[in-house]
Amino acid sequence: MTYLSRVRINPLRAASRNLLANPRALHGAVLAGIPDTAPGDRILWRLDADHPRRPMLLVLTPSKPDWTHVVEQAGWPDAEGEHYAIRDYSPLLAQLAVGREFAFRLKASPVQNTSKPEKASAHRAKTAAELHHRSYRMAHRTAAQQLTWFLDRTTRWGFTVPEARTDTPAPGLEPSASDVTADARPGREVRITDRSRNTFTKPGTRAPVTLTTATFEGRLQITDPGLLQTALLGGIGPSKAYGCGLLTLAPLSTGPR
Repeated sequence: MTYLSRVRINPLRAASRNLLANPRALHGAVLAGIPDTAPGDRILWRLDADHPRRPMLLVLTPSKPDWTHVVEQAGWPDAEGEHYAIRDYSPLLAQLAVGREFAFRLKASPVQNTSKPEKASAHRAKTAAELHHRSYRMAHRTAAQQLTWFLDRTTRWGFTVPEARTDTPAPGLEPSASDVTADARPGREVRITDRSRNTFTKPGTRAPVTLTTATFEGRLQITDPGLLQTALLGGIGPSKAYGCGLLTLAPLSTGPR
C-alpha cells in the first residue's frame, strides 16, 4: 500500500534550517521515517515552501512511515494541532481515467544530454575524459528551456496540458495574420512558480553537486491512466533523492477563474 504524507516544518529551528538548505540532509530525514524498505522501493519527496513561515514536506512511501523524529527535531512538538498527516494513496489512483482533469504540481530537474556542452566545469570534463563518456548531462537553466522540456514529455507521462483558457477578443482587437508567427504554439495551462539552483556536497566526496530545479503548476488531462500511475509512483526526471520528481494531483477549483 502506498501512502502520501504531509509534514509541517518550523523554519525557525536550527535543525530545520539545515534541512531546508540541504537536500541531502532532508533526504536522510525522510529515509529515517520509513522502518522497512525493500530493494527497488521508490521513495519520493518534495519541499513546498509557498509560505516561508509554513513550509511543508510531502513524501510518497510504499509503506506507512512515522514522522515523529521530524516533528521533534524540526517541527512544533509541544504545539496543538496536526503535526503531520498520512493518507492512503489508493483512492486517488482509483480516480485515474482517460479524459479526467486535475490540478497538478511538480518539482523537477530538467536536463539534457549533450556531447558538446557549451560550458563544462574542469571536474566534469576531467571525469568524462577519464571514463570516456560520450555525453554530458546538463541542466536547462532558462525558464523557456525548462517549460519546453516539460511540455515535450507530458504524453510519455500519460497526460497532456490543455490550451490556456482565454476570453474572445473584443471586436476590432483580434490579432491579424502578421501578428501570428508560423511556429507559434498556443499557450498551455501551466506555469513555473519557482526556480532554484542549489549546491551541496555528498559524504566522502569533495566535488560539489549542483541541483537546478523548476516547479511546474497547472492543469492536466489524463490520456493514459497506466502511464500516469507509473509517473505518480515512480517519479519524473532525475534527482529524485534530492526532492525532485514527485507529481501531485488535486481536484480542480470550482470557483471563478
